Amino acid sequence: MRARRAGRRTGGRGGTPGAGSRRGGRGRRRHRPMGTRSARGAANGKARAAGTRGGAANGDARAAGARSGGAAMADAAMAADGPRRCRRLEGEAARAVLANADTLLFDCDGVLWRGEAAVSGAAAVLGKLAAAGKRLCYVTNNSGRTRAAYTEKLRRLGFPPAEPRHIFSSAFCAARYLRQALPPGAAAYVLGSAALAAELEAVGIPHLGPGPAALPGPAPADWVAAPLDPAVRAVLVGFDEHFSYAKLCQALRYLLRGGPDCLLVGTNRDHRLPLEGGAGIPGTGCLVKAVETAAQREAFIVGKPNRFMFDCVAAEFPVDPARTIMVGDRLDTDILMGNSCGLTTLLTLSGVTALDEVRGCRDGGCAARHSLVPDYYVDSIADLLPALGE
Repeated sequence: MRARRAGRRTGGRGGTPGAGSRRGGRGRRRHRPMGTRSARGAANGKARAAGTRGGAANGDARAAGARSGGAAMADAAMAADGPRRCRRLEGEAARAVLANADTLLFDCDGVLWRGEAAVSGAAAVLGKLAAAGKRLCYVTNNSGRTRAAYTEKLRRLGFPPAEPRHIFSSAFCAARYLRQALPPGAAAYVLGSAALAAELEAVGIPHLGPGPAALPGPAPADWVAAPLDPAVRAVLVGFDEHFSYAKLCQALRYLLRGGPDCLLVGTNRDHRLPLEGGAGIPGTGCLVKAVETAAQREAFIVGKPNRFMFDCVAAEFPVDPARTIMVGDRLDTDILMGNSCGLTTLLTLSGVTALDEVRGCRDGGCAARHSLVPDYYVDSIADLLPALGE
């Protein structure tokens, strides 16, 4: 199958700028990502090595992000402002924290809504924040919706109007990353949804792979003899309800053919997606792990807790970490990213995390677990209404 050639590039050759550049950048730039790298993952890094923009502060943050796993993020989080106490945010403290912030980053599922129902009071809180002149952005690991779909859902559930530029999904951030990292004309093999393909299309990345796939014959000799698109220089793994052995075989073949010059990128490592009533389904992290295991390589992850998602926000808006609040319901994604980026972190207990879990992280002796502790918590973001002049 030939890659689907993308239509008009947004903004001409410059396209959508990467996290390392401001809007209206000067074309595709190679970018050294901030995130987890192992010895095997270094193969991806060779293809991304050049052209990061600088400053000592950025360099230090990227050096921390480039070290492996939670330990590097733990060090960065603990260095930011010491051990966190996880205090309930209420009263004068809530008024002071909100008054000091000019930007709030919200996770969506479990924070603003559950499924198709808004969390009670959430829309009113965001309405008051918007009326007070706060910048509201939405950062989500969900790669199954386009930014336009998110703005429509916010509108439908009664939240303040949002533009697509305020939405930072893992699908959009993956497209932005590949826009930086791939040479002109290179394509991506995608294990993911139509929304992920649409975000690639929007930035001019040719792609193939979304949708069901069947093995090209009855025997392994047939599977490895099927033609490969010569333009493919990246394998991108997102949530894919059509994930199959056939797709896994094809992804591996592209990675083996391309070697270090073929990037392996994942939207997130969320292993389980919780549903109402205590049910759950396998998340994107399971699919990423399958490809990593087959290829014996580590993927670069664009979603939380990797700071690349925050860098995408900072490339779009003049964000001051000291005046930014990360609001989320997951310790290992929302809170860890916020802590490692030097943001104020606020956990809402309306999602997947219980307070006992936070106390276990806070009171234990493990630095990596300390990095999961938020500055503050609320039962629901509706608890902020009194501080906003309900």
